[in-house]
Amino acid sequence: MVINFRTHLNSLSVLAGEHTAPGRVGLHVLTWRYQYYLLPDSSLESTLRSSLNTAWCLETHSSAYGHQSPPKINLISLGKASTVLSSDFGSSFPLSPGWKHLSGAILPSMEAKSFAVWDYVVFAALFVISSGIGVFFAIKERKKATSREFLVGGRQMSFGPVALSLTASFMSAVTVLGAPSEVYRFGASFVLFFIAYTFVIILTSELFLPVFYRSGITSTYEYLQLRFNKPVRYAATVIYIVQTILYTGVVVYAPALALNQVTGFDLWGSVFATGIVCTFYCTLGGLKAVVWTDAFQMVVMIVGFLTVLIQGSAHAGGLPNVIEQSRNGSRLNIFDFDVDPLRRHTIWTISVGGTFTWLGIYGVNQSTIQRCISCKTEKHAKLALYFNLLGLWIILVCAVFSGLIMYSHFKDCDPWTSGIISAPDQLMPYFVMEIFSTMPGLPGLFVACAFSGTLSTVAASINALATVTFEDFVKSCFPHLSDKLSTWISKGLCLLFGVMCTSMAVAASLMGGVVQAALSIHGMCGGPMLGLFSLGILFPFVNWKGALGGLLTGITLSFWVAIGAFIYPAPDSKTWPLPLSTDHCVPSNVTETVPTALPSRPAIADTWYSLSYLYYSAVGCLGCIAAGIIISFITGRQSGKDIQPLLIRPVCNLFCFWSEKYKRLCWCGVQHDGGTEQENPGGGSSWKRGAESVLQNGLKQETLGHNPGHGPKDKSGHPMASEKVTHF
Repeated sequence: MVINFRTHLNSLSVLAGEHTAPGRVGLHVLTWRYQYYLLPDSSLESTLRSSLNTAWCLETHSSAYGHQSPPKINLISLGKASTVLSSDFGSSFPLSPGWKHLSGAILPSMEAKSFAVWDYVVFAALFVISSGIGVFFAIKERKKATSREFLVGGRQMSFGPVALSLTASFMSAVTVLGAPSEVYRFGASFVLFFIAYTFVIILTSELFLPVFYRSGITSTYEYLQLRFNKPVRYAATVIYIVQTILYTGVVVYAPALALNQVTGFDLWGSVFATGIVCTFYCTLGGLKAVVWTDAFQMVVMIVGFLTVLIQGSAHAGGLPNVIEQSRNGSRLNIFDFDVDPLRRHTIWTISVGGTFTWLGIYGVNQSTIQRCISCKTEKHAKLALYFNLLGLWIILVCAVFSGLIMYSHFKDCDPWTSGIISAPDQLMPYFVMEIFSTMPGLPGLFVACAFSGTLSTVAASINALATVTFEDFVKSCFPHLSDKLSTWISKGLCLLFGVMCTSMAVAASLMGGVVQAALSIHGMCGGPMLGLFSLGILFPFVNWKGALGGLLTGITLSFWVAIGAFIYPAPDSKTWPLPLSTDHCVPSNVTETVPTALPSRPAIADTWYSLSYLYYSAVGCLGCIAAGIIISFITGRQSGKDIQPLLIRPVCNLFCFWSEKYKRLCWCGVQHDGGTEQENPGGGSSWKRGAESVLQNGLKQETLGHNPGHGPKDKSGHPMASEKVTHF
């Protein structure tokens, strides 16, 4: 909220110096040279005392007094580098030293609300129960202290908790805080992500998961060594580690921001508290603790969302009223069929671009695949994905309705454009504190809801980072580690990555909106990774040179467009934010932002750099695939006879109507039989023989055994490959 003194308060006396007389209102304006105190009229004293906050002055008068031309004064809210108002000093200045007349503006900010006792109780319960689950599994599994038990839960998990864990991990505080804000500002087209989620789960469960599950791997990047070679594997592992640490920094920062806004807690204290709790139960309990804690936190997320929906709709006069007001505010214009890829959200950017983005998150992401392969059978792994899809839909609908209810509540006085809050991601916590202001305990439940998503995401990321580092690097250097030592090393890696992910939250404060920041990170790295695994699984003729060249090409393209978009943000004509009103805000407290001239932009900024952020992943993926195929043809295609059928899954095998001629063409000479895709309880298919053979690329197979749950009673629809234990 901005009070325009030039219009409403006439001129104010400004005292140059560092002291004020007793009893004067204490708003001060810091400048590069002087510290001033505003001395308002007594009639305004009570109003100002309740809401004023520090403002910053970029340019000020060079002298404390004198006849000089009026300089510009730019006030920056809370010290952030975005000009909100420009105004002038008055044309006359008294000659007495230290005094002048000021026509300017000051910026009050949202007052930090305080938690009641019950808010603290509810919020603290989340941390206590989460930590308790970690301690429980640490005690329960102490006699099974093996790295296999710690990292993949002994491959004995059932689909229920895994499904809840998957949903909680990827519907983090980014969704709780960011998605309602997106709907509030851009409309309910966000709901079209249900199309992308559906395609993603189908492709993951039918295309990627069978290859990873049947090969008995622990790290998804082990597949790349089986299919190509070690350099490809290591390159992908390093990219994944960087991507995950960056992404985790965003989802740690988001709920800490929420807590800071609604309680006044120290922002970085909240960040470190989140990191410490996640690292604690992840290090103690391993994957089982992560999965079961996620299941609990998923319940908290749903309860928190439902509470906001019920109370918010009651404040807005019921859901029919919310729908009517949202329609009047153009928030329900969902189906925009514009094919322009520069438009931020259309049905095509969300359904197509969103599919590429989330397929990189689900289809080949270590955090997802690790929990799927921890299931006792492939059937349980697929059921976990499909039940997770149901959870994704529920959370998406809750987030969209929260955004619409929030718009109905603020439709006549937007707290963002009026200056009450400084960022769109603060809308949801500010809204919650308004509707629950007289209901102790419920603000704490909302913050627990936001933190639930973050705790699950961070814990899953820490566990996945420890797994890939241990499997891809530690075991390569020390192949004969004992189970006890391996477990302790894995726990040490969890601790290390917990510290790193928490530290990255500092950088997340500079990334802007949490939804776009999070999905942009996944798009930049996840797209090329998706392309790399697609080259290996779908294109048998691609060799390691094509794979590595394609990965580098995809990374280059996606980073080029993403970094360019960060430097030259897309104009409003492409992002199309919907109008927000301040008509019913307190008249004396509102002013309009003075538009600033945009800096000169290169032509590419309005084309390539303005590409919708949801297409970053598609650019990286398709660029990787195209470059990989071209390089493979130039350098000599991979011979199909040298590839184990276990590592290939051509798309043609998913469709029964394809003729055998086209299926053979898709396999590109890879030796396989008809039992590859048919149920064979006897285990005589080439999938099983492929898993039991000595694979290429320097991998030495030492022992063979059957995956748990792969006996004759397994009715998952496919014969399971025997698990291989490999040393690198």
